[in-house]
Amino acid sequence: QVQLVESGGGLVQTGGSLKLSCVASGRRISSYAIGWFRQAPGKEREFVSTISVGGDTYYADSMKGRFTISRDNAKNTVYLQMNSLKPEDTAVYYCGADRWGGGTRHEREYDYWGQGTQVTVSS
Repeated sequence: QVQLVESGGGLVQTGGSLKLSCVASGRRISSYAIGWFRQAPGKEREFVSTISVGGDTYYADSMKGRFTISRDNAKNTVYLQMNSLKPEDTAVYYCGADRWGGGTRHEREYDYWGQGTQVTVSS
């Protein structure tokens, strides 16, 4: 079983940047596809981005060109670089691990989750 811990969230102004980290313990992160999801107050959790075991990346349409997902297997970490942030990006961001490794935008296919990190973008 893998444990995930997110970090890097915080308060930033519109147009600013943040880099989130998802650190794994218990198992090698290289064995999992890792996805980022977010949940704003009063809304359902939504897909942000995912990276497969092989390094293939996928993004939600509203994040393309602004967010970049990457993995450093030596550090057992997956990152989410977020640029040009907007107030509507405000949410709790979660990372999940998909043991099948292919990367998916479907929340139900992730087996393990972190506790989340808060991102707040002020206008």
